[in-house]
This record gives sequence, structure tokens and C-alpha cells, in this order.
Amino acid sequence: MVDMKLKLDLHDIYNRGGDIDRALRAIINEAVTTKAPLVEIIPGKGSGALKKHVLRFLEQKEIKSQYHRVEKDSNNFGRIFVHFRWK
Repeated sequence: MVDMKLKLDLHDIYNRGGDIDRALRAIINEAVTTKAPLVEIIPGKGSGALKKHVLRFLEQKEIKSQYHRVEKDSNNFGRIFVHFRWK
């Protein structure tokens, strides 16, 4: 089995709020469906507003129940990793 990392780059859709939530939900669902161990979300650096939006989205109870933990990349402010744990 190959470890698969899913990646979502939000640069293209950063100014369309609904699209961002839809894209985030879709990537989380894809990770669950494919049992991916890791999702990399790239909100980019910018003002930090998009990163906050992503983190708020991930804090929602029904989303949070699906993943194991969130890691903010210490080397790259514009990147968030969502880790999944599958049995």
C-alpha cells in the first residue's frame, strides 16, 4: 500500500468563502474515503485570515471527529497538515 497524501491549494479560490468550505469538506471526505493518512492544506501566507478560516473549519465538531490531529507547519506558515489515523 502506498502512503497517499492529499493536497488542497486554496490560492485559486481564496476570495470565495463558500467554495473554500466546499473544497475543504471535499478533501476531508476524500481522505476518509481513500483512507489517506495526511492532507496538506495550503491557505498561503497572506494576512493569515484564510489560515484562520481553515482552522475554524477544522474545529467544527462533525469535521474534527473525522481526523486525528492538525499540525501547523513550523517551517512554512502557509501550510497546515491534517493527520488521519486508520485502524
